[in-house]
Amino acid sequence: MSILINVSIKLQQLTLVGNTKVIKSYPVSTALKGIGQKKNSFQTPIGLHYIRAKIGKGLPALSIFEGRRPTGEIWSKDNAALEPNDDWILSRIMWLSGKELGINRLGNSDTMQRYIYIHGTHDESNLGKPLSHGCIRMSNDDVIELFDLVSAGTIVHINEE
Repeated sequence: MSILINVSIKLQQLTLVGNTKVIKSYPVSTALKGIGQKKNSFQTPIGLHYIRAKIGKGLPALSIFEGRRPTGEIWSKDNAALEPNDDWILSRIMWLSGKELGINRLGNSDTMQRYIYIHGTHDESNLGKPLSHGCIRMSNDDVIELFDLVSAGTIVHINEE
């Protein structure tokens, strides 16, 4: 089965497609600052990408990651009180890499070097609204489900529509 992921910025929705049929759709949160390709822009990059690496297999939901490594801690509201403005990376990481030279690959617009992920969030109540720092946030249950359905190399198309 040919599987791909489509992310709609306009709809704030991630759709998993297999053999041209929708398998499942999930609400997401993309960047508060909109779309953009440049490093340090805190924007979500558009175009064709692929999942470069999957990180966190088998870890408990709400596992906290720092620098793509699990800290061994499980997120709680106490964490939010200590770091209220943190963009927590939780449960699973699907690290994206751009496929389009000069658009989202290499140079000042490299998606991988920008550390753009699909990941779980502590702010599940605001999914459907653009609020991330550039990544694609999902609910923790949804990101775990998606993680188990896709493989490294899966194509991810992020588009404005």
